[in-house]
Amino acid sequence: MSVDFSPRAQVALPVPEWQAAAWCIDHTLLRPEASRAQVVQLCDEAEQYGFACVMINPTWVSFCAGRLRDTPVKTGVVIGFPLGASVTSAKRLEAEECLRLGADELDMVMNIGALKSGDHALVETDIHVLAETCHEAGAILKVILECVLLTTKEKETACQLAVAAGADFVKTSTGFSSGGATLEDVALMRRVVGDRCRVKAAGGVRNASDFAAMLKAGADRIGTSSSVNIMRELGAPAISGAAVPSRSAY
Repeated sequence: MSVDFSPRAQVALPVPEWQAAAWCIDHTLLRPEASRAQVVQLCDEAEQYGFACVMINPTWVSFCAGRLRDTPVKTGVVIGFPLGASVTSAKRLEAEECLRLGADELDMVMNIGALKSGDHALVETDIHVLAETCHEAGAILKVILECVLLTTKEKETACQLAVAAGADFVKTSTGFSSGGATLEDVALMRRVVGDRCRVKAAGGVRNASDFAAMLKAGADRIGTSSSVNIMRELGAPAISGAAVPSRSAY
C-alpha cells in the first residue's frame, strides 16, 4: 500500500515506507489493566520499529523514560485523562510530576464542560498553564478536544483557543468516549489551525488504510494501539532483538 507522506510529517526520505510511517506514530497503551509486561512490550516495540513516542498513563512515566533513555523514542503521557474535568491546578501538578519523572510529550484533555458552557477564558487558561509548564521543561503539549462530544462550531472554537494558548498539537479524541478520529474532524482541525499548530488523530485508527487516510486529511501524528499491525501491512520485517537504525542515520 502506498502512503502519502505530506511535508507536515517532516520525514527525511529516502527510507523504507514503513519506517517513515513509524515516525508519525504515538504507540499507545492506555488501558487501566495494562501490566508491566505489556508496558515493557510497548517500549520494546517502539524502539524496534522507531515510533515517535509511547503514550502511557502517568503511573508508567518513570519506568518508560528509564527504559527508553538511550533511544530516540519519546515518552508521552496523558494528563487529566480521560474526562478533562480536573481543576487546572491539579492538571498542572500532574504535568509537573510527569515532566520531573521524564515525560517528553503531554496529551491533556481539554475542559470539555467549560467549552460547552461558553467559558472560553477557563478553557484557554487551562491550556495555557500546561503549555507554559511543558515549554519551560522543553516538552510539547497536545490538547485532546474529544471531537465526538462537540458541535462543528465548538471544534473550531476549541482549535482557536488551543492555538492562542500555545498548544503544539490539537488532538481528536481520547479513545475512551463514544467515537474516535474521523477524516472530517481531522480536515476541519487542519483548516482551522493551519500551520500554527500540528494535528494528531487518535481513536479507531487500526490499519494502514486508516493511517494513510488520516495523514492525507491533515494529520501530522497518529495515536494508535494497532501500530505493529500497521507496520506489518506496510511491509515492515518481523523484528526481534535488534532495534531498527536511528533516525539520525538518515
